[in-house]
Amino acid sequence: MKFSPLFWPIQFKNGVIYILDETLLPHKLAYIKARNYQQACRAIKEMKTRAVGQVLLVMYIFLQLIKQKKQKDLAKVTKAINATRPTLSFKFLTDMVLGWAKGKAPLEKCILGFLEGLRCSRIQQAEEAAKLIKNGDCILTHCNVSGLMPLIGEICRKQGKKVSFFTTETRPYLQGSRLTAWELQNAGFEVTIITDGMVAAVMSQGKVNRVIVGADHLARNGDIANKVGTYAIAVLARHFKLPFYVLCPPASQLKSGKEIKIEIRPDKEMLEYQGLRLAPKGVKGYYPAFDITPSKLITKHIPLEIKR
Repeated sequence: MKFSPLFWPIQFKNGVIYILDETLLPHKLAYIKARNYQQACRAIKEMKTRAVGQVLLVMYIFLQLIKQKKQKDLAKVTKAINATRPTLSFKFLTDMVLGWAKGKAPLEKCILGFLEGLRCSRIQQAEEAAKLIKNGDCILTHCNVSGLMPLIGEICRKQGKKVSFFTTETRPYLQGSRLTAWELQNAGFEVTIITDGMVAAVMSQGKVNRVIVGADHLARNGDIANKVGTYAIAVLARHFKLPFYVLCPPASQLKSGKEIKIEIRPDKEMLEYQGLRLAPKGVKGYYPAFDITPSKLITKHIPLEIKR
C-alpha cells in the first residue's frame, strides 16, 4: 500500500529527528533537523509540522532524550512540549510517557510499541472511512488529515470504487491547496480546489455528496475542534443533507467543546503570505486557528484507537 509522505512525516535516525517541513510544500520536499527538544518544540510552534506530525514528534522527542541519556530531564521536557500548542493538547501523550517511565518496562520499548500501534490504527481508521464511501462519490475535505485522505482513496480504488475530491484552500495557511491537493494528485486522484467561501455554492450545485474532515481535539460529548472553517462546513452539510464524517483522535477529559481552548495565532500569518503584505498597513487581523463543531452536526465520528 502506498503512503503519502504526510502519513508519517517524522523520522528518527542516528539521534537526530528529521521533520518534514510542511510549510515548504508543494514546492519543496525538505526536512528540518532537530538535535534537541528545544529545536523540535520550535518546529511545533512554527507549524513546520502539524496534525499527526506533532504527535509523532512528541514521541520522538522522548526517544531522543533516551538516546542522549537525559531521562532526568523528562519533567522539564514535558513542560516545554505541553506549552507549544493549546488547542491540540499534548498532555494526553506526555502523561502517558511519564506513566511508562514509572513502570517496569523500558521506556524506549513502550514508545516504539506505541508508534507501531499508531501506524496500524491510522490504517484501520482509513479503512473504516472507506466503508462509508460509495462508487462515484465526490468528497469535500477541509485542511489536511496527514496522509489519510489519499489512503482512504487508495483503499476505495482497490475495492473498485472510483472517488474524487474537492478541497478548500484552507486559509490562511492553505493546507488544503498546498498539502491535500498535492498528496491527492500524487496518488492519482482527481482533486478540485475551491476557496473557503465557495462551499455553499458547490454543495448547492450537487458537486459533492459527502464531507470528511479531521479533528485536532475531541471532547467527551462528541464536540470537535478542527481548523477554523470546519464549523461552517458542518452547518452547510446539515442544510444540504450531506453526511459529515470526522476522523478524530481519542476523546480528551474535557466535557464539551466549550472547554477546549482555542489558539489565537499571530495576525501577521493572515495579513502576510511568504513576506508579501496582503492588507493595508495598520489594519488589524483576527486569526483563531480552530473552531468548535458541535456533536449534533456530525453524522459519524471515526476515532483513532490508541493503545496505551
